[in-house]
Amino acid sequence: MLRRATALLTRPVSSSLRATRAFSTEVAEAGDAPANPAFNEAWKKVIPHIEPPKTPLSFMKPRPAVPSSIPTKLTVNFVLPYASELSAKEVDMVIIPASTGQMGVLPGHVATIAELKPGILSVHEGNDVTKYFVSSGFAFIHANSYADIIAVEAVPIDRVDASLVQKGLAEFTQKLNSALTDLEKAEAQIGVDLHSALNAALTG
Repeated sequence: MLRRATALLTRPVSSSLRATRAFSTEVAEAGDAPANPAFNEAWKKVIPHIEPPKTPLSFMKPRPAVPSSIPTKLTVNFVLPYASELSAKEVDMVIIPASTGQMGVLPGHVATIAELKPGILSVHEGNDVTKYFVSSGFAFIHANSYADIIAVEAVPIDRVDASLVQKGLAEFTQKLNSALTDLEKAEAQIGVDLHSALNAALTG
């Protein structure tokens, strides 16, 4: 069984099955050839009376190509499941709370995907700095000096009530100390971590 699985995994793929997936910086302009003409041709042979389904690439707006020189601004999109905080906002820098530590992103940053942990997201525009507390999410840094930041929850740090944070931290700490099951411990630990990050953001 193991040999068979290994053979299947290492079996060479024919050139007809290989597909090149474009990066977001290489999305074709409207009116260009479809991203996967082989799929469309195969679809029409099987179901000629129905148009082929559209892929996410069909709905993506083309982005500028990677510039030959480093631009002066970083273009940021910062979205939540229910709102768009920043849309194509040109800024000088953002500092994101990556799981590996605070990460500063400037124009010309290398392409990166970073997981977000609870912490402060700072948006720097000249002398103005806007800070958000984010719970979790991902940041996609593209080679063309675009950054897409997707957070599960976010709130401007100046709208956070410090007294409620202290109260929540005390409550979840008590729950963690009295937890009996693994589920109770995990839920309490998440609450402690979140409120500790909030407290650090407010006091730091």
